[in-house]
Amino acid sequence: MSVTNKPVVWSYAGLDNSGMAGQLADVRTIQALGGHACCITTAMTAQNSQRVVAINPSSKKQLQSQLEALQEIGPPNAIKVGLLPSLDAFELLLDFLRKTDKPIKLVLDPVVESSSGTPFMPDDVIGQLKALLPFVTVLTPNIDELGILTGQTIESIEDIEIQAKQLLDLGAGSVLVKGGHCASEQASDFFVNRQHQFWLHSERKETNNTRGTGCVLSSAIATALALDYSVEDAVVIGKMVLNQGLRHCYPVSEQKGPLAVQAWPADKQDMPHLTKQYALSEYRFASISNQTLGLYPVVDRAQWLERLLPLGITTIQLRVKDLQGDDLEGEIVAAIKVANKYDAKLFINDYWQLAIKHGAFGVHLGQEDLDGVNIKELSDAGLHLGVSTHCFYEVARAHAIQPSYLACGPVYHTDSKQMPWIPHGIKNLSYWNHLMKSYPWVAIGGINESRIAEVAATGVSGIAMISAITQAQHPEQTAMRMMELIKQNRPKQ
Repeated sequence: MSVTNKPVVWSYAGLDNSGMAGQLADVRTIQALGGHACCITTAMTAQNSQRVVAINPSSKKQLQSQLEALQEIGPPNAIKVGLLPSLDAFELLLDFLRKTDKPIKLVLDPVVESSSGTPFMPDDVIGQLKALLPFVTVLTPNIDELGILTGQTIESIEDIEIQAKQLLDLGAGSVLVKGGHCASEQASDFFVNRQHQFWLHSERKETNNTRGTGCVLSSAIATALALDYSVEDAVVIGKMVLNQGLRHCYPVSEQKGPLAVQAWPADKQDMPHLTKQYALSEYRFASISNQTLGLYPVVDRAQWLERLLPLGITTIQLRVKDLQGDDLEGEIVAAIKVANKYDAKLFINDYWQLAIKHGAFGVHLGQEDLDGVNIKELSDAGLHLGVSTHCFYEVARAHAIQPSYLACGPVYHTDSKQMPWIPHGIKNLSYWNHLMKSYPWVAIGGINESRIAEVAATGVSGIAMISAITQAQHPEQTAMRMMELIKQNRPKQ
């Protein structure tokens, strides 16, 4: 039996004795996602679904002893901070963070008041909260809390974006403004840091059992950070966990109850749509979900289509990086002519306008290409679209566009292009193929003849490669053997 250390996540928060929010919600979430939860209890609250009976802050001595005990175990991988009911709780945390040898990933959910309207955070703590911001990896206020932190009114989407950025100027690493309380069909949250800004949209879940939503979201983000996901991935994972918890929520004694997080997110309906602007547009790209893409060579010249398509290959991509102007357009025109001759699905990498102009079957875009493309024009033209993805953030972004297929890579280490990504491996490839199973998936990155069998066994629709065929000593024979290996190892329908 192998033993794996679990990342340690501290919950520096209050205990809700009704078991619906606060530290108990944190612990359930952290453990469901594979972390080990440790607690520093800032208050023993007496509350239920209707009201807060009392807030009983922990004494300075109690807080110090809890901190001392946990520090003897070792530093946490991340900290989720919730209820700060006293200056003692605030100052001890700040002092601890200032004395740590290296920065700790910290998620701050600024619990200003309860859902029933009872003040939780005293004014003297609110007044000093800005001193904590330089230690915060992700700050997760709702819209009302955002206004309290900035001291300004919020009347528009623009106000949300402007004020969130002001908190970056005060030192916060990133800000996720929760919009779940707004009256709209979508529950939309705004994220911003120094590198990215985007909106996360999910369909609103109609339920009264919403106790602990902020606790679940912030502790899920903290756990994802502890597992070494990027901040952008962590907030997407947090949103997925929140959606899952809302789907499994339940009442308590016929009264308003809590969210119920089950496990690591594994259902497409929990994946949010990620957009750079607030508006969520509808795109309709042609579907290929009823077709198997099979062996999917990526080539740089039309002549490769003449060599490979007669073998029975039905999907191919033209990826030209060294031509411009008329030479480039001529290569695309030639490739489309050959693809039409063999009734093959030809995807043009990047050059979407030329693909539309000459009636290509489809376009393949990398994440870095999406910003420069008129997605609506591409959708209206009726072309198929494939999008590269490498992580949760990119899958959520592609999901908002609803392309014809998604590509997952790199599966293995590859020298074909420089990438900052750690290879997914077969386990993560299988995860994505199962999670977003309404999309055909294409595996790419480091796949060769010796690896293609285990890739095919995951059930992905297509298996793409660049050098494994084009740099082979006998490309046609290599392609034929790979097609046979895919056929032999693909799961039976």
